[in-house]
This record gives sequence, structure tokens and C-alpha cells, in this order.
Amino acid sequence: MYINEPALVLFSGGQDSTTCLFWAKKYFSSVRTLCFTYGQRHSKETEIAASIAHEANIPFQLLDASIISQLSVNSLTSNIKMDEEKPEDSYPNTFVPGRNLLFLTFAAVIARSHGIRHIVTGVSEADYSGYPDCRDTFILSANTSINLAMDEHFQIHTPLMWRNKTEVWKLADELGVFDIIKNKTLTCYNGIPAEGCGHCPACKLRKQGLENYLITKK
Repeated sequence: MYINEPALVLFSGGQDSTTCLFWAKKYFSSVRTLCFTYGQRHSKETEIAASIAHEANIPFQLLDASIISQLSVNSLTSNIKMDEEKPEDSYPNTFVPGRNLLFLTFAAVIARSHGIRHIVTGVSEADYSGYPDCRDTFILSANTSINLAMDEHFQIHTPLMWRNKTEVWKLADELGVFDIIKNKTLTCYNGIPAEGCGHCPACKLRKQGLENYLITKK
């Protein structure tokens, strides 16, 4: 599925976006990255994202989207206790309302300025925390709306949409970047690289997926 055009990857330095970065590097003629500061709890993720992009010799851009932290109260941008499990009747308080819609809109504007029409994001409906803006229906709708708003023909790619965390680890291995994903990325909501804190929802998903993959790989 090689596409002889450039792509822009929404990049946070976490497991999913880093896997997407190297997926895009394989399947597109060139790649740029776009990372956001949005008032998140820790700056370590942007530092790690910049480092991974630099080591991969891929252009890195950091965009200030801190207005997002002023729009709602959630545990990723506010000093409140994080939900360790998804509540039965609502979303976990790690959900940042509007984040992915704003990220994709900003990305489209940046992509347009570089003559890029392919945008890659690591959202997944197969293995996630119940966020509504990770669903395939949302991505398809956002893609259509952004194209109409800008009179362009962007294509949003979601290579992880139907992959659970076990399959994301498998993809990383197939791309030859298993060790980079395992040892250099930051998925943890508490800002601890690699294996992370082991307790937050992101760490639990990552760890369970890795354990399952290593079992199937034997």
C-alpha cells in the first residue's frame, strides 16, 4: 500500500502514535510530525516525542494548543484524581472533550501549509478507554467536515483503528521498532516512560497487550 505522497503524523511519543509514525514512514514518501502541548499533566511526553522524531530523522513541530485545558475539567489537564476504571454510566475523567477534533483540525491546517493531504492518527476503537472521539464514525465524520470546511481532499488514516493492544505490539515488531516502542515511548498518564507506573489505565492496557503478544510470539 505504498503511497508516493507525504504524510503528517499526529505524534505524542506514546506507544500508539510512535507505531503510527513508523508505519507512515514505511508507507509514505516522506513524513512530518505534529505534537501538541495542551496543558497535560507532564511535559515529558513532548520531550520524548521530539527525541524519537530526531533519532528517526523526521521533522518535528510542537504546537501550543493549551486553550484545550481551559475548556473542561478532566484529570489529564486538571489536578483531580484519575479514574482507574471506566464508570458504568459515563466516560472516564481522562477523557478530554473535543481534543481529537481540535487536533485533527489543527493538523489539517498545518498539513495544508506543507502541501500534505494525508494525516495519520493513532486512535483505536478496538482497545480503548471508551472515548467517543476514538471511534471510526467520528473519524469519518471529521474527515468529511474538515474537507468541506477547507475545500480540500485530506485523507485521515487510522492504522490502529481495528487493532487491540496485542496487535499493536505485533505491528511494531513487524515494522522493526519493537524495542523503540518498548523502551523509549511514554504511554503512562503519570509521565513515566517505558513500562510506566503500572497502575493507570494506559499502563494497564499497554502491559496486558505486551504480555499477550509475548505469549502468542513463543
